[in-house]
Amino acid sequence: MFRRTAPAAALPPWLAHAFRGQRGPVPWNAVVRGALAAGPLLVVALGLGRTGLGVVAAIGAMFAGINDRPGSRRAAVRRIGVPALAGAMGLVVGTYGAQYAGAVLLTLGLAALGLVAGGVGAVGPVASAAGTQLLVASAVGAGMPLAESGWLRGLGFLGGAGWLLVLRLALPSPGAVAGEGRLRSAGRKGLFGFLGREIRCETRRPVGRLDFRFDGERDAVARVYDAVAALLDAAGGPSATARRIALTAALDHAEDCLSGPRVRRYASSAAERRLHAQYGAALPLAEAATALAWAGEPVADRAGDGVRRLAAAVRDNVPVGPVPAPGRTAPALRALDDALLRAAEVFDRGHGTPVPTPRRTTRQVLRLVLGSGGREYAVRVALSFGVAVAVAQALHHLKWYGPHSHWYWLPATAVFLVKPDLGPLASRVLCRAAGTVLGAVAFAALAAVLPRPAGLVVLVAVCGALVPVATRHFAAQTAVVTVLVLALVMVGGEPQASWSRLGETLLACAIVLVVGHLPVPGQRGGGVRDRLAVAAGAADAYLTHVLTAAGPGSGKGAAPSPRGPGGPGSRPVRWVLRREAYRTLAEARAASALAAAELPPLARHSAGSGQVAAVLEELVDTATACAVQLDDTGRLSPRHERRLAELLGHLSSAPAAGEIFPLRR
Repeated sequence: MFRRTAPAAALPPWLAHAFRGQRGPVPWNAVVRGALAAGPLLVVALGLGRTGLGVVAAIGAMFAGINDRPGSRRAAVRRIGVPALAGAMGLVVGTYGAQYAGAVLLTLGLAALGLVAGGVGAVGPVASAAGTQLLVASAVGAGMPLAESGWLRGLGFLGGAGWLLVLRLALPSPGAVAGEGRLRSAGRKGLFGFLGREIRCETRRPVGRLDFRFDGERDAVARVYDAVAALLDAAGGPSATARRIALTAALDHAEDCLSGPRVRRYASSAAERRLHAQYGAALPLAEAATALAWAGEPVADRAGDGVRRLAAAVRDNVPVGPVPAPGRTAPALRALDDALLRAAEVFDRGHGTPVPTPRRTTRQVLRLVLGSGGREYAVRVALSFGVAVAVAQALHHLKWYGPHSHWYWLPATAVFLVKPDLGPLASRVLCRAAGTVLGAVAFAALAAVLPRPAGLVVLVAVCGALVPVATRHFAAQTAVVTVLVLALVMVGGEPQASWSRLGETLLACAIVLVVGHLPVPGQRGGGVRDRLAVAAGAADAYLTHVLTAAGPGSGKGAAPSPRGPGGPGSRPVRWVLRREAYRTLAEARAASALAAAELPPLARHSAGSGQVAAVLEELVDTATACAVQLDDTGRLSPRHERRLAELLGHLSSAPAAGEIFPLRR
């Protein structure tokens, strides 16, 4: 049921992952920002005679460019700003640690810092990036010989990252021209009985203008409607599950784009409130589409056409116009029809019921940091980073690096190699080695012909522009970053160090490979188990909320009480619980797939987790179908009850179920 046989000639997962990269259009706006970040900062620093400070600022801009991912400006503040603050703190700690501590104390202190950064990095992507920058910057601060003091280095690093963030907030992005129009009325009008109905809206003609307030928010919400339409088209077909997973990813991305730091608690402008309302209107549509896909019966094309018109209206910021309405022959179709009508009303009024955004509590964060996954990752980061620092210090005192003290490359490389979100361990090692070789050879060739320092500054600017594209594959990112850092090192006055970087990279690969296979206290695969436990708890909370809608006296054809758990007043809560369940399941599925692609000695520790994640996802799908059924009739059908019992039975009989989470049903 859950296994798929691979072709005999297929590459093993740990090797196939090394050849896998992300696809998509070139992010030209990010490319422009990268070109305007590190290079110009270096030019200004050279003009002021502060070369060392310019090198540090360019490194900060480089890391900010790595974290400059697609999304909204508001989300970029957290995604770029939090790691930048951690990197600045790491530079200060590393600089003063190298000045006032000996080699032994410095090694122990940086290893302890790795323990903290590793535990925090288990929380999520932003925390992982912050932990990485903290450790890399501490190694750079301790090992890069610069004339500036520690606090000035930290300010320089923060200034470089802040400059790219200013560009991210100030420069308009493609697609900023949007229409502006208002809906005057919305209503239903019957057409032909066998063709269904249309929801009609009388509109004024939109006027195009530069809508600078939104960067990726509008497109993210529009993609949610596109994903709903794609799921409706796939209902009853073999691709329905993949479409539902794509819908979850679109909802996660839109939620991230609309959330983030803000001066006020709620949206302050009418345009932003309208966009939030349009996102909220997509949640019942997603629920109805999931229920229809779960039923396994094809849906008429007109249902998806109506949702696509909503997507176009969001993307272009124009009125929606007539929306085809589906038939009302089944509970899920009636739910879809009601959701389309509510969406048309929201698009007409420009505001709707605010949907609360789930946020992790302090207790949940501490559970991830101090759980088995956080502890295991923290120990491996501390061991890899500490051993790399110790080896680098030993080589430095043995004059391996000659008269120049640039021993930071070895521990910095180990930090990147130990990050699990960059791919399986073997894949990371292969990509890092290949990328370093390619980058070192390319820089050696370029350094022989480029004028100094002007040619190196141009090379830094070109590499900064390539970083947003290179982040799609770890080997390409490594190659670009290698060229950029080697150019910065040479601008700072050190000799060409391409070939020594190769030896240090291979040494770091060996260290991380050994540490990655060492036994640690506790059970292996803790990260996957922690993610599954969180996902199981969210699924359980969602299922409990849905099933409490079947109260006493609810018979066939009876609707739940509006004040009851399944009434309209509780639907926003239900949608939040459903979003949390699907989001945590997506994280668990990604962690399980990553663990399955490890080398066999590591992959066996998380064997079976993918099956548990698949059953949990189907359980949440079934709970969603149950919610729609209860809204319509007030009771579950025998099919819903039978499927719930089967899935709960699968979970209770899973080999690792008792170790992953306690079943409460």
